[in-house]
Amino acid sequence: MKNDNRNLTLLTDFYELTMANGYFENGMGDTISYFDMFFRNVPDGGGFAIMCGLEQMIEYMENLRFDDDDIAFLRSKGIFSEKFLDYLKNFRFCCDVWAVPEGTPIFPNEPIVTVRGPAIQAQFVETMVLICINHQSLIATKANRIVRAAEGRPVMEFGSRRAQGCDGAVYGARAAYIAGCCGTACTMSDRDDGIPALGTMAHSWVQMFDSELDAFRAYAKCYPNGTTLLVDTYNVLRSGLPNAITVFKEMRARGEKPAGIRIDSGDITYLSKRARQMLDDEGFKDVKIVASNSLDEYIIRDILVQGAAIDSFGVGERMITSKSEPVFGGVYKLAAIEKNGKIIPKIKLSENTVKITNPDFKEVWRLFDIYSGKAIADVITCRGEIIDDTKPYEIFDPDHTYKRKTLEHFSAVRLMEQIFDDGKCVYERPSADDIREYCSAQLETIWDEVKRFENPHKYYVDLSQMLWDKKNDLLMREYKA
Repeated sequence: MKNDNRNLTLLTDFYELTMANGYFENGMGDTISYFDMFFRNVPDGGGFAIMCGLEQMIEYMENLRFDDDDIAFLRSKGIFSEKFLDYLKNFRFCCDVWAVPEGTPIFPNEPIVTVRGPAIQAQFVETMVLICINHQSLIATKANRIVRAAEGRPVMEFGSRRAQGCDGAVYGARAAYIAGCCGTACTMSDRDDGIPALGTMAHSWVQMFDSELDAFRAYAKCYPNGTTLLVDTYNVLRSGLPNAITVFKEMRARGEKPAGIRIDSGDITYLSKRARQMLDDEGFKDVKIVASNSLDEYIIRDILVQGAAIDSFGVGERMITSKSEPVFGGVYKLAAIEKNGKIIPKIKLSENTVKITNPDFKEVWRLFDIYSGKAIADVITCRGEIIDDTKPYEIFDPDHTYKRKTLEHFSAVRLMEQIFDDGKCVYERPSADDIREYCSAQLETIWDEVKRFENPHKYYVDLSQMLWDKKNDLLMREYKA
């Protein structure tokens, strides 16, 4: 999406500003801090998620500034010091940022974004980092489930009108395309991101004419080389399909080639089977059948098992809103600070053990089997550690930490790339098409067992021994305190 020059600086939780003022007043504003974004659970009980939204996060950070209106508003609150407001007036983003590239399969509790910089800045960007990554990662993850359910049949994203606002429609279309959808109903996404805009007609087109046949003829006249007719305005089998076949015959006589029909209501399995038979009987074996109407991965899977004769799908509200689980749940937590040039790990404790964080400045490695090319495990290490893939490497079972597995014949690849260096973007941003191609290739490295919709195999995400020792030391220290 093109930068629309909106000033999004104050699209932040108010406590980011009260904390920033507090850091400033306590002489801690320049304390170098490390924050990690990660998520705790895969939506819909799936085996993995898909990283998305990095492009919009970069745009936000590149344009982060406080204009005169922002300063005037904050002054009106009566709680911020003038020295702090002067600091904001001359604000320059100078953080270092690392992130997992968009389109990468990601797993719970591993850093997917790390921000290092002055406490005021690293803390302040929390809200927008979460907005960008949470939303698009959620939609990309849901869209890919639906694409996989279609078993190679094209899936079109048709959800703009049901999206949660304008940005939800545009960025949701982008995320769905990256995750494998063939196009979108959102025209703006085609203009700005090159995502193919697709669509046929609405029921209102048919209703506007004196008869369904007149409506079909008029549409075929306008679009003779790509005619797809919506056949369920009145009755699919009694009028819609017979009228479509009449128009298709007329087109054939003129040397034109009809493209397809779309069914948007009723029993999709039954109607598609009958439609396929009727089209084939009239010599239209190349005419495709498109299905829409509140579809998701489970409905698509079921109707295909039942033998539905569908060539492609249009999916709207259940994809663009991830209706079955509409929250990604990514969080942004302090992992370390610097004192006298030394990194001091920090940990968040909780009676809920899943909320205990992993401390320190970290990076993530993915280990691949060198024979199959499949991903075996991810390992979170302290920054600077090296995983030597020329030697056996031991990891722990994610459910039973006392069970060990020794890996051999693997390659180790760092997942995170540097995005900003001292506030300057150093990352070469790929196009949506390039990210989509990369995502498809990365998904081929994930075992089918991890891709199951129900009860997927749990993928290994382990801590290096050095990181585990640091975490355990902090746990014991806090426990004794």
